[in-house]
Amino acid sequence: MSCVHVNLAERSYDVLVEPGLLGRAGAVINATHLSGLRAAVISDERVARLHGEVLLAALEAAGLKPSLHVIPAGEASKSMSQAEEVCREMIRAGHDRRSLVVALGGGVVGDLAGFIAAIFFRGIPLVQIPTTIVAQVDSSVGGKTGVNVGEGKNLLGCFHQAQLVLVDPETLRTLPQREFCEGFAEAIKHAAIRDAAMLADLAALDPGCREVPADLIARNIAIKARIVEADEHETRGIRALLNFGHTIGHGIEAAIPYGEMLHGEAIALGLRAALFLSERHCKLAPSASRTVLDLLQKFHLPLVLAESIATATIMEKLARDKKFASGRIRFVLLDAPGNAYVSDVVSHADLRDAIEHLRTRV
Repeated sequence: MSCVHVNLAERSYDVLVEPGLLGRAGAVINATHLSGLRAAVISDERVARLHGEVLLAALEAAGLKPSLHVIPAGEASKSMSQAEEVCREMIRAGHDRRSLVVALGGGVVGDLAGFIAAIFFRGIPLVQIPTTIVAQVDSSVGGKTGVNVGEGKNLLGCFHQAQLVLVDPETLRTLPQREFCEGFAEAIKHAAIRDAAMLADLAALDPGCREVPADLIARNIAIKARIVEADEHETRGIRALLNFGHTIGHGIEAAIPYGEMLHGEAIALGLRAALFLSERHCKLAPSASRTVLDLLQKFHLPLVLAESIATATIMEKLARDKKFASGRIRFVLLDAPGNAYVSDVVSHADLRDAIEHLRTRV
């Protein structure tokens, strides 16, 4: 079993990665001294149908008395109204401050369930069991929780670290092909900002094969963990490195109706824009950009922005982004593969140019 320790003093926890871990979840939770609690399992309708029975059986076998709370699949479920509905369900099911939340699903479920764990009875323990690439390599680790509002993504939320993260690579076999591929945008981002050698390892994978090595997942998690340890609450500028490709990517995602583009697809476009600005401002070699772009294309991720998505709309969404501090643009640039930094040299004109660049052929 691969284990990545996230060292955050009294909020420290382990991320365990091993095939078949879902069926042993209850025993592992008990081994981390979370035994004797009731478990509120939060999942979406699709994941619950695929994996809920296995998890509930594992929790029941460990004496954790689970209840299942199912939300509609999709980004629209990351809302205050959905959070309230699940909280009320949990109260009616008898949960209290001695319960724990178990998040079973992708990034939407993890963000929403984490937010619920943070606010339910003023905070109860959280266990993350991510079932998508995005969630396994990125969003399940680091403690960011939140919901969306009409003005933008993740604008309401808080930091609430999990007490345990269980990653079972076998759950990836049930993903639709599009969702399987979109998650690799986050893995490619990790390689670009901190581990250039991983670019070759990702290139060696077959997008048509659902066998993702546990050690590759753990390697991604370790990158995220080390950055989170250095800047848990994103106050020192270090954690912002994880936003490479996300400034414009989130702007694109917010500019269109939920569901038209998956998160990783929007981030792929954001990565292309960030590479363009990295070449402009810090002389990133075009060949280095090409390596990343080829990898995004290998996983069938979009790199050309539709004309129907207006630049003005994206710019308006960017203005509300959390990564804009006091009106200044904090943008992550790359001067070489594996070496990213946060810069304030990017202007509004640069952002518009980068968005327009996305309309050109790759």
